[in-house]
Amino acid sequence: MSDPVTDASPVPAAAAGFRDEELAAIIPRLRRYALVLTANPARGDDLVQDTLTRAWDKRSYWRAGSDLRAWLFTIMHNVFVNQLPTARRDAANVSLDAEDDNSVALQVCSDDDPTKRIELREVMEQLRRLPAEQREVIMLVAVEGMRYEEVAATLAIPVGTVMSRLSRARDKLKRIASQQPPALKTAGERRG
Repeated sequence: MSDPVTDASPVPAAAAGFRDEELAAIIPRLRRYALVLTANPARGDDLVQDTLTRAWDKRSYWRAGSDLRAWLFTIMHNVFVNQLPTARRDAANVSLDAEDDNSVALQVCSDDDPTKRIELREVMEQLRRLPAEQREVIMLVAVEGMRYEEVAATLAIPVGTVMSRLSRARDKLKRIASQQPPALKTAGERRG
């Protein structure tokens, strides 16, 4: 499989690279994508750090004028895939000192409105119910606003696969959203 990060020939350091401000502006998007990929805030932050480290090391491969965001998402996807065996092994080891991941995930929403925090938590729970490949695609298209071609290049899959995964993800989310939560159904049945 080709890797757009390293397949290109390096460019002399003076002509290559990106500004720190450009990189800093993309970090919140990287964090959102990492949270969707890992479903764990701490692992997500580690993934962002690993992505930024690799991007900095490979900055001479980035082409000025190309989409820095897409390039970074490609790096993140590749780093994530490369780390999957380690993550699976680590998942078997649970720390008794670890914080509750749900409380950290709620910090993604900076709004003080508790209703919005609850809605965010519900959306994140529904997204977690999707298969990983569908979560990735829906996040990149719906949240990051990437074009299908950009998503295909980022994930190294055909455009048709992007559209198929997106369609299946949307269908599943619609089915999930149309189902009445069991707690509400039980309360409604008691009244009726």
